[in-house]
Amino acid sequence: MKKKLSGGPAKMSVPPPQLRCSSIETDSQSCSPKQPPRDPLLQLVSLQKASGCWELDPALAAALGKTSEEVENTKPASVNQEVWATLLALIWLHGFKMDAQEEWELLAMKAASWLRAQNAPCVTECVKAGNALLGCNVQKVALGL
Repeated sequence: MKKKLSGGPAKMSVPPPQLRCSSIETDSQSCSPKQPPRDPLLQLVSLQKASGCWELDPALAAALGKTSEEVENTKPASVNQEVWATLLALIWLHGFKMDAQEEWELLAMKAASWLRAQNAPCVTECVKAGNALLGCNVQKVALGL
């Protein structure tokens, strides 16, 4: 005995327009709703590595309000990328987010400790270059170095 299907044609549910994905998109984030822009402080905090340093990458540059090219082209030649990135992050925090110091003070201490352990030979030069890039006037001693 065959069962007769009732109703008309089957109805398919279609996701809202902002959630539609094309057949070539495979990244799950490309199918999610647009997120509001993140707070630069939260971006910067989320990029710190467990060791206390930051990596020189486009996400860091964006959090600092700069392009990757600006950040990379102003790096003194004698410094490694992680030292440069970490100094930039500390200068930015001290230069732009002193009103939220209680929120980032411990991660800054960890970063300064990591920097001291690196024995980088050109920290003073890097602080000057970082201040010039970011438009700040943060003293090396204020960074805990």
